[in-house]
Amino acid sequence: MPMDRKDAESIFMRVKGLRALVIGDLMLDEYLWGKAERISPEAPVQVVDVRREDMRLGGAGNVVNNLVAFGASVSICSVIGGDENGTVLRHVFTGKGVDVSGVFEDPLRMTSKKTRVLAANQQIVRIDRETREEISPEFEEKILAHVREPRNVWDLVLISDYGKGLLTPRVLSGVIASAWERGIPVIVDPKGTDYRKYHGATIITPNRKEAEVASRIAITDAESLHRAAELLLAEGEYQALLITRSSEGMSLFLKAGEEVHIPTVAREVYDVTGAGDTVVATFGVGLACGLSFERAAHLANVAAGIVVGKVGTSTVSPEEIIGSISHEHQDSDIKIKNLDALASCIEEEKRNGKRIAFTNGCFDLLHVGHVKYLQKARTFGDLLILGLNSDASIRRLKGEKRPLIGQGERAHILAALDCIDYVVIFDEDTPIRLLETLRPDVLVKGADYTPDRVVGKDLVESYGGRVELVEFVDGKSTTNIIEKILQNYG
Repeated sequence: MPMDRKDAESIFMRVKGLRALVIGDLMLDEYLWGKAERISPEAPVQVVDVRREDMRLGGAGNVVNNLVAFGASVSICSVIGGDENGTVLRHVFTGKGVDVSGVFEDPLRMTSKKTRVLAANQQIVRIDRETREEISPEFEEKILAHVREPRNVWDLVLISDYGKGLLTPRVLSGVIASAWERGIPVIVDPKGTDYRKYHGATIITPNRKEAEVASRIAITDAESLHRAAELLLAEGEYQALLITRSSEGMSLFLKAGEEVHIPTVAREVYDVTGAGDTVVATFGVGLACGLSFERAAHLANVAAGIVVGKVGTSTVSPEEIIGSISHEHQDSDIKIKNLDALASCIEEEKRNGKRIAFTNGCFDLLHVGHVKYLQKARTFGDLLILGLNSDASIRRLKGEKRPLIGQGERAHILAALDCIDYVVIFDEDTPIRLLETLRPDVLVKGADYTPDRVVGKDLVESYGGRVELVEFVDGKSTTNIIEKILQNYG
């Protein structure tokens, strides 16, 4: 089931309290931007006239960048060299508020640095300076001690493997085992030919080429894709496998045998550098915030579609993801909010001096009586929030044959009305939780209620708010419409 705007808003509200550990190979990505308008007289190569230089976090550092952009609290665990590039890495991480207590310095290693030369937004050459040998047992022990330290508490572990020697079999097995003992999901962006080293991880996220190499199966069609996924899942005993397939989107395979294929949402591809980092970060955030594997994959797919439209190692903001998700529903979808996202909006509106009116109801088979009631309710505030009963709550209130129109359709129809500023669906029998959270200035109900029967009256009046009763249009009701339909067509 794809994400919608209100769900995405809710997820990114929860990310602000998320604690994530990223363990993986760190590197600096240097970009030299320029123009190539002539050939060297020394050799038949282009001469690049460098106009701009840019230094970014690469490798696992780009996963960190994405998590920081989402608002998560991030810790990094890795080994760097005792050199200038290592100092730069620490400085950049510290400046972003990232915990670097798990970053250890090995004077015998070289901190990885990749220099990309670009002209007209196209890479001409890449220069790598790095160490690929496995870290020593001494540094393996330091990493494992850091991960196992009881005082270090995380909600999510992301493993970013770039094959530079950090993630040895001992480190991987120790990190994954420690996370499982604590009930923490482990998301792996893998590398290499043998994925059994990630045994027990929650999910791995290879791209198609990586999956082909690890499974030794050329992925050319749906059948070969299925065989490759089946083999990789069996070897590693992961709960799930997510294969990114470039222009063909993503394919999610669950241990239970379910498959979900998600089409790409990229509008124009400029550069796939770092797209895998964005996928693993976004998927991990979604999973840690309570999304299913499928919905987390949809969220990651949206993020990947945005980041490949940028040049170089880049990140995606929550606003970009939310905007992309709501692209197909630009009319009313923006008004429909989950409670936590709506609460944040209303706090801002109140700071700007806006008075908030609130009403609630089922609004099944919208009619002129509903519309006139809502228009009148809007006059009591600068904004009107509509608390909409869910399908389940309506069934409890009105019986198993109601509602006639599902909550999603009802929400979109109501959100299309100019007099309504926000719609929030609630599943309880009364809107008391909405009132406690939103604290509107005016609670509006129909005049068929007496003031003493209005749920939430005492609460609203306790903080200085008031209750307003509005007359309904005579003879206009959903029940009357149903009876007329039955008489004419039954």
